[in-house]
Amino acid sequence: MTTTSLAALPAIAEVLPHAGGMRLLDELLRADEEHAVARTTVRATQLFVDESGMPGWVGIEYMAQTIAAWAGAQDWRAGRAPGIGFLLGSRRYECDVPAFPVGSVLTIQVRAELVGDNGLGMFACSLSLGEREVARANVSVFQPADAQAFLQGQQP
Repeated sequence: MTTTSLAALPAIAEVLPHAGGMRLLDELLRADEEHAVARTTVRATQLFVDESGMPGWVGIEYMAQTIAAWAGAQDWRAGRAPGIGFLLGSRRYECDVPAFPVGSVLTIQVRAELVGDNGLGMFACSLSLGEREVARANVSVFQPADAQAFLQGQQP
């Protein structure tokens, strides 16, 4: 297993196709063939944040974006632009907190359990608030070979 060091990883904008307010991650800390670790800080100016902080249900989006960053890092290593993927759903998303307070540092870890040649993937994910794991889920994703053709209904 090859782990890419922080110095060797590109900026998050180069591996995550989300932009502007929809990009919730600050940095990709590690990425290898099966795992990725990302980090972010909850800010009062971000989408979804209210007086309690970032709602706990947004944890699933943090996980999905970390999976996207993992896939983008794979593309980056292969000399390709990051592809577009889709969050299909999750099994047993559990979050122990109602919200992530503003100023909180969140660490998100994902592990590929299954990645098929057809673009379907299943990841075991966790989210930590400081040193404490507060959310976990199995997340299903789909990355078509040609996202534009897929969106236009032209992909079999």
